[in-house]
Amino acid sequence: MILFWKEKEYKYILLCILFFSFGIFHFSFGTPTDKILEYKDDTVPLIGYVSTEPDIRIDGVRYVVKITEGKAKGEKVYIPADLYPRYIYGDRIQVLCTIRQPEPIEDFRYDMYLARMGVSGLCTNASMTKVGEGDGNSFFRGIYTVKASVAGQIEQLWHEPFASFMAGLLYGYRGGLGSLNEDFNRTGVTHIVAISGYNITLIVTLFMVLLSRLSLGRKKSFYIILFGVLVFVIFAGLSGSVVRAGIMGILVLLARHVGRVNQPKNILIFTAVLMCLENPYILLWDAGFQLSFLATIGLLYINSILEISMNKFPEVFGIKESLITTLSATLITFPLILFQFGRFSVVGILVNILILWLIPYIMALGFFSVIFSYIWYPFAFVFSFLPYFGMVYITTIVRFFSSFSFASLEYAVPFSLVFCFYICIFLWYKKRAKELAL
Repeated sequence: MILFWKEKEYKYILLCILFFSFGIFHFSFGTPTDKILEYKDDTVPLIGYVSTEPDIRIDGVRYVVKITEGKAKGEKVYIPADLYPRYIYGDRIQVLCTIRQPEPIEDFRYDMYLARMGVSGLCTNASMTKVGEGDGNSFFRGIYTVKASVAGQIEQLWHEPFASFMAGLLYGYRGGLGSLNEDFNRTGVTHIVAISGYNITLIVTLFMVLLSRLSLGRKKSFYIILFGVLVFVIFAGLSGSVVRAGIMGILVLLARHVGRVNQPKNILIFTAVLMCLENPYILLWDAGFQLSFLATIGLLYINSILEISMNKFPEVFGIKESLITTLSATLITFPLILFQFGRFSVVGILVNILILWLIPYIMALGFFSVIFSYIWYPFAFVFSFLPYFGMVYITTIVRFFSSFSFASLEYAVPFSLVFCFYICIFLWYKKRAKELAL
């Protein structure tokens, strides 16, 4: 019927039904196996290796360990552990722990949060001993070794929480922010320490400048830049927002390389399809992916309407651009934020206007400070004061507005209301786009 039906509208509807059915089929087969749950509530010894980059936080470290021996071979378990002793990606460890089945915690689907990482079992009261190293992917191990070195340089250049702040700006790290992380949440600026298209643009620009000096051909330069983006995506932790930004950056580069006009909207949809093919769980259970995807939609669609609507306002110190960008992303994401987190920042728009204009400069100066620290540390140390003053300004603004009791609104909404919100946003967009002939 899809191939031979002449009515295009019906063919389109049938295609949607077909791919929706494929999506359900793919999702059902993407469920992690539960062989590890045969040991549910038992204390058992396990041997495996750290299969992802450890999630280091102030109160401890979270490890994902892939089991390599026994009946549960190939399964992954999630292990909350103390800060020390510390293990790294590829370390082979012996674990003695009690196996629990992940379950929802109030309104948080903790089980699905772990399932999107391929984890089906939770290890509690774990005792771990390192018995080897060098497991996992050697390419990943090399990247994480470089990342550890960069983190060390950042810690030498800036003290906490500014070291973690800079690490968050450069590659999305949030582990050492402490109370500042809560201030970011209350003021609606957590996105500044999440990887976005700007980070990818910075990497691409750096490579283009370096390769132009080396007079390499266009084809070689393309593959080197492609490799650089891939390495950075792994370096930054492979979260949903990072992968989304990386794939979109690669597709834009590919479109330019083959001489095609890139269509950002098509690229965004194709990126989402690729990511859902690899991991169907992110569509429903990865809030970072959802917010990143929606924010990009806001910048692609709503941004142009707001620009035309506000064209009479003067541009002063980049405030107008920051306001339009913030409104575009906020309007499209706030229903989902209320649904996912039950919180919305009342002061978010104002705080974003005050700080967003400075973020690119801090990132660029921080990036070069780290690079210089490998070449001549005394110069890098002096140079690092430039981004430091910028970070002081941002944290002062954030902490000031976070101190107000009304800074954050605590209000959870049901999914039905979220759906109605997006219907209203869609109808408003269609009306305004028609009026402005977009």
